[in-house]
Amino acid sequence: MLTRHLDQRAAERAAAADRWVETGLLFCEPVGSMLQPDHITTAFHRYLKRAKLPPVRLHDLRHGAITLALAAGHIMKNISALLRHSSVTITADLCTNVVPELAHADAASFADLVPRRAAS
Repeated sequence: MLTRHLDQRAAERAAAADRWVETGLLFCEPVGSMLQPDHITTAFHRYLKRAKLPPVRLHDLRHGAITLALAAGHIMKNISALLRHSSVTITADLCTNVVPELAHADAASFADLVPRRAAS
């Protein structure tokens, strides 16, 4: 897919000729300039509709990815750094949903920490 994208971008660059703006960006407008957020949102909604998926905000995918990363066992600090949040607190407070299975696993691991008397 990346090769196909690079081929498409090369064709756009040739078509734009002297109107091409060299930004060094991998994903850009057909004349090389930075992608416009509304163009990305419009394309995203078009892909959702074509795939017959329910409408969601593009930003919701970011929140979902955080939740899935946590469920997969990734460390909050690493997730926060990947998202370029200024603190782990922002990631934890604003961008996570508790997946029921993850909450159950956490509760079980906490219970395992409780000291118990040996059976007599």
